[in-house]
Amino acid sequence: MSIISRRYLVNRIALGLSFASAMVGLAVLAAILWTLFSNGLAAITLDLFTKMTPPPGSDGGLANAIYGSVMMTLLATVVATPIGILAGTYLSEYGRGTRLGMVAIFINDILLAAPSIIIGLFVYALLVVPFKHFSGYAGAAALALIAIPVINRTTQDMLLLVPDAMREAAAALGTPRWKIMTSVIWRSARSGMLTGVLLAVARISGETAPLLFTSLNNQYWTSDLSQPIANLPVVIFQFAMSPYEDWQRLAWGGALLITVTILILNILARTLSAGRLFQRKER
Repeated sequence: MSIISRRYLVNRIALGLSFASAMVGLAVLAAILWTLFSNGLAAITLDLFTKMTPPPGSDGGLANAIYGSVMMTLLATVVATPIGILAGTYLSEYGRGTRLGMVAIFINDILLAAPSIIIGLFVYALLVVPFKHFSGYAGAAALALIAIPVINRTTQDMLLLVPDAMREAAAALGTPRWKIMTSVIWRSARSGMLTGVLLAVARISGETAPLLFTSLNNQYWTSDLSQPIANLPVVIFQFAMSPYEDWQRLAWGGALLITVTILILNILARTLSAGRLFQRKER
C-alpha cells in the first residue's frame, strides 16, 4: 500500500470515528430529552406554575420552588455580573502578563473546575453555621461564587478579541483610559460579555448540591431570603427520591422545565456569539 493510499485510509477511519462519536453524543442527548418529555410533559399544567408544593397524596405544583429559584438566581446574577466583568477587565487589560494576573487567572480556572458541592460546603461553613440556620442569601451567595468564574473567563476572552488598533486609535485622540474601556472596548465586546452572563445563569439554574447546604427547602411561599426558601433543584431531588407517584410526576415536570430553560439560555448565548463572529468577519 502506497503512502497516499495509507493516508486516505487513515483519514477515512478518523472521519468515521469522529462521525460515530458525534452520533453517540447526539443519541444520548436525544434519549435524555425523549425521557424528559415523555415523563414530564404531562406535568406541565397551569397548576405547576400556580400551586405550591403539596403534601403526599394531594394536588399541587411547584410555584413556590420556581419563585425561590428565580429570586436566588437573579440575586446571584446581580452580584456576580459586575464582579466577574470587572475582574475579567482587570485581568485582560491591566493584569495581563503580571504575576498577580497569572495567579488570579490560575485561581479562576480552579474555581471553574471545582465541584459545586465544595462551594456549597464553603458557604455553609461561612454563612450557615455562624447564623445557625439556612437562608436564601446563603444559596444566592453559593450560586454567585459559581457564576463569577464563568463571567470572569468569558469577559477575558471577549476583551482579548478586541483589536489593539481600536485601543490605539482611541488613545491617539487623547481619550482617557477609562473612557476607552467603557466606550470602546466594552462596547465592542458587549455581545460576548452578555453571552458569558447567559452561560453563567444557565450554569447555576440547575445546581442542586450547593443549595442543599445553604438554602435547603421550604414548603411555603416566602420572599424572605433570610429564611430557608424553596427552590426547584432541591425540590426535584427530594420529590424524585420519594416513593409517592404524585411527587415523582412533579419532579419530572420540574426537570423538564429546568432543561428547557437551560437549552433556551444556551441557544441565546450561541446566537449572540455567532452574531458577533459574523460581524467580525464582515469587518
